Amino acid sequence: MTLLETIDTPIGSYSPDFELPGVDERVHHLSRYLENLRSVCVISMCNHCPYVELYVGRLKSIQAEFSSSGFTLIGLNGSHANDDVKNGEDFSPGSNFENMKAFTQQHELNFPYLWDSTQDVTCSFGAIITPTAFLIDHDGILRYKGQIDDHPQDPLAEGTDYLRNAIAALFQGQEIQPVQTQPVGTPLVWRK
Repeated sequence: MTLLETIDTPIGSYSPDFELPGVDERVHHLSRYLENLRSVCVISMCNHCPYVELYVGRLKSIQAEFSSSGFTLIGLNGSHANDDVKNGEDFSPGSNFENMKAFTQQHELNFPYLWDSTQDVTCSFGAIITPTAFLIDHDGILRYKGQIDDHPQDPLAEGTDYLRNAIAALFQGQEIQPVQTQPVGTPLVWRK
């Protein structure tokens, strides 16, 4: 694993803008989403993370619940490319653009899934774990980052739904509490 210094966009600051290809064969611009939506949540994710697998259904549910209110999730795959090989072995299976398309179809994602092949955007957000949520308001300000909820292993368990609560608070003009949680998941592997 290669360690990389991340920028770590703090809560209350402008999120990094981006222009990245999606599995839908379109280029996606954060600024264009923010022109038309009240909020965007970028989710650092990848095809091979077992925690992303645990959360896919919950992410689709959040998208369905809030999309009519001017919201979208955006999946951001900043995992290193499938052609990065160490000791003759691929240590990040499934992290290429074609496999992202298959992942999208298999899970019937209802939100865009983007490929950050250089890892620049992922690094700019400060993502080091998949999945990590970055909730951005209409003005491009980062309002929440961290866990989706505190019960990753069981979607039906009682607990705190951090992301869902943060979105609801943002839309109701209320204070988001907490504004940051420690992500739980799989560490990102960085390019050399």
